[in-house]
Amino acid sequence: MLSRTADHLYWMARYTERAENTARMLDVAVQTAMLPQSAVDTEQAWRAILGISELQGAFDAAYGTLDAKNVLAFMVSDPANPSSIVACLTAARENARAVRGVLTTEVWETQNATWIELRDRLGANLDADPGEFFDWVKLRCHLARGVTLGTMLDDEALVFIRLGTFLERADNTARLLDVKYHGAGAGATHDVLTQREFYYWAALLRSVAGFEIYRKVYRDSITPARVAELLMLRADMPRSLLACMEQVVANLKAVRNDVSAGTERLAGKMHAELQFARIEDVLAAGVDETLGAFMENIYALGNGISRDFLVPLGA
Repeated sequence: MLSRTADHLYWMARYTERAENTARMLDVAVQTAMLPQSAVDTEQAWRAILGISELQGAFDAAYGTLDAKNVLAFMVSDPANPSSIVACLTAARENARAVRGVLTTEVWETQNATWIELRDRLGANLDADPGEFFDWVKLRCHLARGVTLGTMLDDEALVFIRLGTFLERADNTARLLDVKYHGAGAGATHDVLTQREFYYWAALLRSVAGFEIYRKVYRDSITPARVAELLMLRADMPRSLLACMEQVVANLKAVRNDVSAGTERLAGKMHAELQFARIEDVLAAGVDETLGAFMENIYALGNGISRDFLVPLGA
């Protein structure tokens, strides 16, 4: 497969996944903002949204005033923000269009229909009911993945789509947990949560579709340590770091070439560290430190995949 074709497939998947993750994050933020809380807490919550994507500086330069309306405008409909939902779904559609002949008709039509309908959805519906808009984004991204898995031949094209999906998902889960864990402060060291802390951790779980999964797995009250274990070390949690790395390792193996040994070794090392870690060891080493190292490795892994298989970054 040509590297440029693989590049378009990989980034189509990454942008689709990123749009869904942004919608999930904003949906929970909007719901949480309705709870009784101080103005300082409200501002910190919106600031955390920007911090997850490392967009605080870009937001301040473009908007200045940090409030819900401006953050939603920046993260949903601002085409100048490459992580906004509009920018991500547009980029996903453009990458799909570039390799339309490799995709099935159903996959292309799904990406194209999402992009066409997006413009209508951005009108009055967003102001009146942002939750309905975020549900629509999540549904369209689910549909795109389902149609892809249900209609595409299981060949190299699908492997690069999977690589993009799971690398983006791992990066998002790590960023979300890192910012929220840091924001919780001492909440990581005790198990009896205040009412505010309960809503805080419950919101984090809902942002990764993990609230019901937590209840099913642990059948107990929410604790920061269990949340960290679920989102980092549980292989049966679809959005955990370990589950994502299992997919990255398997798909890298499927497309290995003469120069990809180093990238495959890094992915294998990251997977092994998660697979054999205990949450007690992670807490002792520091969740912030562990996630910081993981995110640095994810960045290096993305560069390695681009160098070995795709169009090199900046080319």
